[in-house]
Amino acid sequence: MGKLAVAAITSLWVIPMSIIVNHIVPEPYMDEIFHVPQAQQYCNGNFRSWDPMITTPPGLYYLSLVHVANLFPGMLLMKNTTQSFAEACSTSVLRSSNAVFAVLCGVLVYEIIRFLGPNLSDRKVTFMAVVMSFYPLHWFFTFLYYTDVASLTAVLAMYLACLKKRYMLSALFGTLAVFIRQTNVVWMLFVACSGVIDFILDSTRQKEKEKVNQDLHQASDMKGTTLRSNLRKRKPDSSSDASDRSNHVKTVSFAEDTSGLLYDAYAVLSASWNMKWSLLVKFSPFIVVVVLFGIFILWNGGIVLGAKEAHVVSLHFAQIMYFSLVSALFTAPLHFSVVQLRNLFQKLHRNWPLSLLLSLVALIAGFSSVHFFSLAHPYLLADNRHYPFYLWRKIINFHWSMKYLLVPVYVYSWFSILTLLAKTRRQIWVLVYFLATCAVLAPTPLIEFRYYTIPFYLFMLHSCVRNSGLASWLLIGTIFVSVNVFTMAMFLFRPFKWSHEDGVQRFIW
Repeated sequence: MGKLAVAAITSLWVIPMSIIVNHIVPEPYMDEIFHVPQAQQYCNGNFRSWDPMITTPPGLYYLSLVHVANLFPGMLLMKNTTQSFAEACSTSVLRSSNAVFAVLCGVLVYEIIRFLGPNLSDRKVTFMAVVMSFYPLHWFFTFLYYTDVASLTAVLAMYLACLKKRYMLSALFGTLAVFIRQTNVVWMLFVACSGVIDFILDSTRQKEKEKVNQDLHQASDMKGTTLRSNLRKRKPDSSSDASDRSNHVKTVSFAEDTSGLLYDAYAVLSASWNMKWSLLVKFSPFIVVVVLFGIFILWNGGIVLGAKEAHVVSLHFAQIMYFSLVSALFTAPLHFSVVQLRNLFQKLHRNWPLSLLLSLVALIAGFSSVHFFSLAHPYLLADNRHYPFYLWRKIINFHWSMKYLLVPVYVYSWFSILTLLAKTRRQIWVLVYFLATCAVLAPTPLIEFRYYTIPFYLFMLHSCVRNSGLASWLLIGTIFVSVNVFTMAMFLFRPFKWSHEDGVQRFIW
C-alpha cells in the first residue's frame, strides 16, 4: 500500500508541474539543446548520428524510445495529435520520460527505506520517501530532459537489488546506470563492495549460528541424571552463568566500540580472501561490467564521450568540501541540532588524543584542498544562469580569506555525515562510501550540484533509519519545498536577456 501511496503523491506534483513548465518553456533549454535533437535523431531511426558536444552515453535516449513507444498508440487515438513516431518525440514528451522515472524513483526510495528500517511504520516510511522526492536537485530536473533523474533511478534500482542479494539483476541495473552516465561505474563498484561486506557479515553470522546450535545440541546429548543433579546443586550459582554471558556480551560490545576502521578492514579483507571463490562467483556480473568499461575507456581515450577539451579530468578536491556543506545545509536539522552537536562533542571527548589528531589531519587536508585544488572552470566564471556562479562570486570569492574560513564548516559537515552513517553501517562501509564520493566528485572541474544527488541520496537512505524524528523530517521537507518554490519561480517567471546573444535566458541549478 505504501508504494502506491508514494507513486500517487509523487504524481500529484509531477503532472501539474510538468504541464506548467512545458507551457512556459516549450523549447529546449540549456543542455536540452543537445539531448532533445539527439533523441529525435533516434526517433527517426538514425542511430549512427551523434552530437560531439554530448558527454554522456545514449542510455537516456533508448529509454525515451521505449517511453514514446508506450505512449504512441494512445497518441494515435487522440484527435489533432501526431501521426508519426518521429513527430511524437516532441520536447514535452521526451521530458515526460523523466516524470515517469521520478515516480519510479520515489517507489525505489520507499522500498530501500523499508528494507533498511523494517521496524519503521508504513506511514513513516511513506512520509520519508515523499520528502526525499522533493530534494531540490532531483525535483528541479524532473521537468527537463537531463540524465540526472534516470541516472538516480537506475542506481537506486541497482542498490535495492544488491541489498536483496539479487546480484545478477543488480549488475544489469548497474549496466543501465553506466549506459546513462559513465561515472556511475564508481557507484557500481560501491554497490558491489557493499554487497561483499553484507555477504561476508551474513556468512559469518550464519556460521556463528550453526556453531551455537551445534553446541546446544551437544549439551542436550550430555544431559542425564547426574547432570540434572549437579544442576540442582548449582542452582544458586546459576547467576554466575548469567554473569558469564553478560560479560561475554560486554566484551563483544567493547570490541565493537574499540575495533575501529583498521579492525573492520582487516576482518573484511581476511574473510574475503578465505571466501574468494564464492565471492568471485557471486559478484562475477559486476566484474564483467567493470572490465568491459575499462576496455571502453582504452578505446575511447578517456571517460568523456564528447567535448573532451571542456571536461578534462582534474584534481578538484575542493569539490569534496562543497558537497559536504551543500548536503549538510539541505538537511540542516540533522547536522546542526543540539543533539548532533552534543553527540559529536561526546564522541570526540571519549578519545580526545586520537580525535584531536584526526581533526587536525582533516583541517590540514581541507585547507590544502581549497588552496591548491580549488578550480574555477571557464563555464563557472562566464555563465550567470547557474546558481554556482553567484555562490562563487558572492561567498567563496567574496574575500581571499573566505574560502579558508569555510574549511572548518566543511570538515564539521563531513564529520557529521560520516558519524550519522556510522550509526547504521560498519566503518568499512562508511569508508567505501567516502572514497566513492571522492572518486566521483574530485575529477570534475566544474562545480555542478547535480553531481551531488546520488551520494546525497545514499546518505539520506541510511541516516533516516536512525534519525526518523517527525519534527526533523518536517523541517527538512520545509527546506526542500522552499528551495523548490524559489528556484522554479526564478526559472519560470524571471527570464532575462544577454546583450551579446539572442534568446531568453533563465536561472537554473
